Amino acid sequence: MTTTIRHNNRNYTIDLSKPLDISISIGGMKQNVIAWGIDPPQIGPHISGDYEGSVEAGQSVNFNDIKFNPHAHGTHTECYGHITKEVHSVNKVFSKYFFKAEVITIAPEKYQDDFVISKKQLRYAIGNKKREAIIIRTLPNTVQKKRIHYSNSNPPYLLEEAAKFLAEIGVDHLLIDLPSVDREEDFGALLAHRAFWDMDGDVRKQATITELIFVNNKILDGTYFLSLQLGPFENDAAPSRPVLYAIQE
Repeated sequence: MTTTIRHNNRNYTIDLSKPLDISISIGGMKQNVIAWGIDPPQIGPHISGDYEGSVEAGQSVNFNDIKFNPHAHGTHTECYGHITKEVHSVNKVFSKYFFKAEVITIAPEKYQDDFVISKKQLRYAIGNKKREAIIIRTLPNTVQKKRIHYSNSNPPYLLEEAAKFLAEIGVDHLLIDLPSVDREEDFGALLAHRAFWDMDGDVRKQATITELIFVNNKILDGTYFLSLQLGPFENDAAPSRPVLYAIQE
């Protein structure tokens, strides 16, 4: 089922019947992806007195409670409210949910005791392309990313200069397959978050960061249209489902 997208005075054709889901789901199990040293998410029947919300327990419906943290348990999208004293909801950020995007693959490079993504790497991968969204797939890339326990492992991250570069070239939506754009332990500096949102200048309130995605190796680097859908939570972050659509030639 093809459709035509009008973007910047140019028509593009995509096939809506061939979505490329790059999200990681949340499940109530220990094998779930986990970051920041917290317990796995919990999904189970609501219990109140003798009531157990489960068809297996004799009820007419399954009635589950869910306990999770969007930042730690799966693909999530966050806004600048993630690092402000004031409450700002990611649910209020979007005026549209469809964006021209570029998928790039980067092998983080050694920097002191860490592995990082640098401005030089991003500039080389993106070139002169102007994109509303950049999707970063890091190497190595295996399905293990869907269930890694990242806590206390010091995963790769973006240098401040890299995040600032993305903001300067007009990228409003940054998606990455790591638990954070910043170092796991940075004593609250959050340099990449702050640079991407320009927190010390004209705050980029329309910009978002999506973390803990998974880009299958079958998805080639290149240009796509991105549908970025969020759960309607009034919170700084919400679980999200980014979906790519290849552009028909």
